[in-house]
Amino acid sequence: MNMRLWIRLLGTQLFINSLIVLAVVTVLVQSGYPQVLDTIWNGHFWQVPIYSIIAALILAISVVYATYTMLTLNAPYELIRAKINWLLLGKYHHNIFREEMKERNWYDNTRIIANDLNHIREKMLQLSTDLQEFAEAPTFVGTETKEEIIEAERHRIARELHDSVSQQLFAATMMLSAVNASLNDELPESLIKQLKMIDQVIGTAQTEMRALLLHLRPIGLEGKSLKEGITQILQELQTKVPLDITWELTETTLASGNEDHLFRIVQEGVSNTLRHAKASKLEVYLRQTDSQVQLKIIDNGIGFDSAESEKLGSYGLLNMKERIASMGGTFKVLSFKDKGTVIDMIVPIQSPKEEATT
Repeated sequence: MNMRLWIRLLGTQLFINSLIVLAVVTVLVQSGYPQVLDTIWNGHFWQVPIYSIIAALILAISVVYATYTMLTLNAPYELIRAKINWLLLGKYHHNIFREEMKERNWYDNTRIIANDLNHIREKMLQLSTDLQEFAEAPTFVGTETKEEIIEAERHRIARELHDSVSQQLFAATMMLSAVNASLNDELPESLIKQLKMIDQVIGTAQTEMRALLLHLRPIGLEGKSLKEGITQILQELQTKVPLDITWELTETTLASGNEDHLFRIVQEGVSNTLRHAKASKLEVYLRQTDSQVQLKIIDNGIGFDSAESEKLGSYGLLNMKERIASMGGTFKVLSFKDKGTVIDMIVPIQSPKEEATT
C-alpha cells in the first residue's frame, strides 16, 4: 500500500467529513435548535464528551473510507504491475495473462490498460516468433552462407593450432615426463619444485588448447537432435578433461536453425568454463515446456563480477547473449567471485493453441 497516497486520502476525507458535520450543525442551529451546540460542547455520553465521540466517529469513518478507496484503487494496479514484471522476465505464457479485469467505476481505466498489456504481450510473442524465423534463415555472402565461411575459417585455424601448438605441447609433456622419471633425490628441492610447476603450466595450457579447439572446430548437429548433440559434446569432454560433468536434457521441438544456436551456445559455455572458470564441476540443463525452452549452464569455478564483465565486454558471454536475443529470448548471468557461475537462458515458443489462433 502507498502510505503517502493513503495519508492524502485520509486527510481529504477528514476535511470532507468535518465540513459535513459543521454543515449539519449549522443547519440545525439555523432551523431553531440552538441547544445543539450546547449539547455538543457540554453533553456527555457514558461520561465521555459528545464532541470527542463525534471527532472519533469522523476519524474512524475517514480511516475506513480511505483504506477501502486505497485498496479498491490499488488492487487492479497490482495486477498490472505483476503482468509487466512477467513480461520483463519473458514469461509471456504465465497464467496471470488469462486473468480478466472488470472496470469497477467511472474513473477506473485499469481494464483498458490491462487490455493494452495483453496486446503488447501478443506483439512480443509475434516478434519473438519472427526473430526465431529470421535467425533460422541463412545469410548469403556470394554463393556461400555466412555460417559456412566462418566455419571454414575456424576449421583452418583449429587445424593449424592442432598441427603446431598442440603437438608441441604434447611433445613438451613427454620430454618433461622423461626428465622427471630420471630425477634423483640429490637434485635441489627448488629445482624439483620448478619442474613440477612447469608440468602444471603445460597441463593447464593443454586444457586451454582443448577448450580452444572445441570452440574453433565444434562438432555439428548433423541430423542429430539438440539433446543428442549436447550429450555427445559432454560425453566426449568427460574423456578428455578432469571435470565432473552432469546433465539433464529433454527433447526440444525448435526449428533446426534455432536448435543450432542453442547447440553453439552450449559449446561456448563449455569452452568458457574450461578456459576461465577453473571449475571442478559442470552442470548443463535443457528443458522444454509448452511455452518456452530453458537452457542452464552451471559451474563451481572462480566466478567473476557480473558488472565488471559487462563493462569489459566479455566476447564469449556477448556472443551467447546475442544468439539468445536473436531468438527473442532472455539471457541472465549470476556469478560471484569464488562462488561459481550460473547462466540461465529462456527462449519463448508459441503453444499449439496460440499457433492455431494466429
